[in-house]
Amino acid sequence: MKIKKRLKKIMFTILIIIAIICLIPMLYLQLPLFGQKAEGLRLERMENSPNYRGGQFHNLSNTNMMLDNKGMGKMMKRKFNEEKYGLRPKDMIPSIKTNLKNISKDKDVAVWFGHSSYYIQIEGKRFLVDPVFSKHASPIPILISSFEGTSIYSTDDMPEIDYLLITHDHYDHLDYKTIKKLKDKVKLVICGLGVGAHLERWGYPQEKIIEMDWNQSQELSKGFIINATPSRHFSGRSLKRNSTLWLSFVLQTPSMNLFLSGDGGYDNHFVEIGKKFGRIDLAFLETGQYNEKWKFIHSLPEQVFLEAKDLNATRVFPIHWGKFALADHPWKEPIERLSKISKENNITLVTPLIGEIVELNNENQIFSHWWENLE
Repeated sequence: MKIKKRLKKIMFTILIIIAIICLIPMLYLQLPLFGQKAEGLRLERMENSPNYRGGQFHNLSNTNMMLDNKGMGKMMKRKFNEEKYGLRPKDMIPSIKTNLKNISKDKDVAVWFGHSSYYIQIEGKRFLVDPVFSKHASPIPILISSFEGTSIYSTDDMPEIDYLLITHDHYDHLDYKTIKKLKDKVKLVICGLGVGAHLERWGYPQEKIIEMDWNQSQELSKGFIINATPSRHFSGRSLKRNSTLWLSFVLQTPSMNLFLSGDGGYDNHFVEIGKKFGRIDLAFLETGQYNEKWKFIHSLPEQVFLEAKDLNATRVFPIHWGKFALADHPWKEPIERLSKISKENNITLVTPLIGEIVELNNENQIFSHWWENLE
């Protein structure tokens, strides 16, 4: 009898431990940083979208997230030895700390913060795109840390922002801490369908949020139109994917057209965007964090060239590189491959240092190849 009682006690203790182990992740997923599910009128609007079926959003073309799982062990080995395999730089990334608040509002400029975060000031309007000023692009703070030297900007460095643009809700594009701290500086947020639920949970009033579907346009002010255009990617902040919409933008201003890619693989939508808007004066195109197995959802450098051609882009500003290691390629491989392609095909690349001022009206501005001598 004593042995049976002891066994029951041990089994009960084991069950308690298992329950606690299962409960911790469930409780963690309830934290605000994971955002909020859409419901009510927001969910109804999503369900009325032609891109929403079976409880989730879909790409225009059939899209495999990964071609196969072969080589995953090798990839994980490289990810756990990032510096050894060159996924992270050994050297500090150089930068320039430009005071954005001191830039005259009559100057048309762009400033890159690394990865896919950047600031655009044009004809008196200020735009901030996918800002991530935290040092990690993950819901788990110890994972996906920024390269040394890249986290030089914070929300305190930002001026008043007229329009905050969010391309999708992945952690390297929609950062909880950054968005929370920016709340009182932002006049209006523009994002994809469903993303507004995250923002409302984080304190943004509904009247400050515009959620858009692909191929919708919104006049922001006289001469400024934001167009939500398709992207070939996916979304998700927790266990369920594709419950919010991912997109790219075409920003039409009185003087130029800008394409803001967000993330995504190559597809026919680039040709359609090029036909619709005629000319893109500057295209911010995702260039890094790719893999041959993910080529439908992240663009390879050779595909970036095709995208620029399809868009009729005068200049290409490579983004999605230089701050986080999300793939298993060497950290500067994306810009090296794209630079080689650009020379062979006469593409004008815009490759500033983090924080360096890019003059939007100066097509002849020269940029250094600052990455060449770094390890």
